[in-house]
Amino acid sequence: MKQLLPAILATSFLVAPPAAGQTVQELQRQIDELKAVIAEMKAAQAAAPPPAVATAPAPVAPAPVAPVPAQVAAAPAPAKRWYDRIRIRGYTQLRLNEIIAGDRTAPAGAARLRSVHDSGIGDDTGFTFRRIRLILQGDLGDRVSFYLQPDFATAVTGQSVGERREGFLQLRDAYFDAFLDKDKRFRLRFGQSKVPFGWENMQSSSNRLTLDRSDAINSGVPSERDIGVVAYYTPTHVDDIWERLTEDGQKLFGNYGALGVGIYNGQGINREEANDAVMAVALATWPFEIGGGRVLEVGGSAYTNRVQPEIRTGGVSPVAFADDRIGLHAILYPQPFGFQAEWNWGRGPEYDPVLRGITTKALHGGYVQGTARVRQSPVGPFMPYVRWQTYRGGWKAAVNAPRLETDEIELGIEFQPVPALEWTIAYARMERAEADERRLGRAEGDVFRTQLQLNY
Repeated sequence: MKQLLPAILATSFLVAPPAAGQTVQELQRQIDELKAVIAEMKAAQAAAPPPAVATAPAPVAPAPVAPVPAQVAAAPAPAKRWYDRIRIRGYTQLRLNEIIAGDRTAPAGAARLRSVHDSGIGDDTGFTFRRIRLILQGDLGDRVSFYLQPDFATAVTGQSVGERREGFLQLRDAYFDAFLDKDKRFRLRFGQSKVPFGWENMQSSSNRLTLDRSDAINSGVPSERDIGVVAYYTPTHVDDIWERLTEDGQKLFGNYGALGVGIYNGQGINREEANDAVMAVALATWPFEIGGGRVLEVGGSAYTNRVQPEIRTGGVSPVAFADDRIGLHAILYPQPFGFQAEWNWGRGPEYDPVLRGITTKALHGGYVQGTARVRQSPVGPFMPYVRWQTYRGGWKAAVNAPRLETDEIELGIEFQPVPALEWTIAYARMERAEADERRLGRAEGDVFRTQLQLNY
């Protein structure tokens, strides 16, 4: 009956439904015809011979046959669109600086204790946002990527009665990379990006252990960026070492290439070019595995430039001054102890109080830093450090390129209770000439500093 049921249903659909005026006799005739069809089907099924059953020979063990997997056509994965490859990340740094002893204030014409890196060091200061960065980056294809980074914590001077305003938006990075090979070892970078001079300058402030960069190295490229074109190359084995160090939690300078060569405007970040000259720069850095998982990285960088600093009477200097440097660096990544050192020499614009004008003068300086790394503790991983820095030379990013004379010792420790949070506590003994050619001498003092960094 199970075989008959589909046939009955199919046959029933062949019978026309009763019309509006159909008689009882016509319905009875259709029922009789349906019964006859069912009877014929039953008779045919009963008369059919049973299926033949073959007599099997003596059983023989069959040879093992590998199972044939079912061929199921897998749907191709949808291709990612460019906006599916965009990533957003960033970090925020909240600081507090307190001068606990020394030249917090000074009479007119004398230096007060100030820093070119942190406006929060001074009299009557409190909490400040040092950086609020939001990074937008992604791949526009297999050979093209982009990177955009603004800063929401920029200060603007020259407002009402000279008061500073905080929390302005400023462009930091805006560039795209074009990869020249499928392994992405060669790249060309176009736009506003970091100038490859100085290991510490290239290192992101989110990765740096000390709160600020050193005066000597950063004075070469204050704010670290300019508009231009740069080529980077990273060999495979160098990239492998850097990836291993990154997975190990070390603080690298970022993959800017083991070799880099570029040209830039040369006037500095977010400043209009003032002459036809370009800044030509080159960097080389190379990590060496020296056994026991330890890595020593050494290298150097150099640039040549012509720059026109801002002048006190307004605008920029009509004279383009020589601005040339060469620097060396060495980093032993802490396992658990390490060190870091950089030094540079050169010449650049500097205000001469005797001549009462800017001239080209020699400069030199650097830093030496010792570090340690504790991977596990009741308060999470932490890294203590000590750094000594010195610098003698001009600061071309300030009006009239004043001379800096810096000697400083800093002791600090960074805690990381959770991966997204870093807390740094530091003490610094500072001796500094203020970055203002109208103030003479050097100020000194003791400064307590702390910073809370949130990574997202």
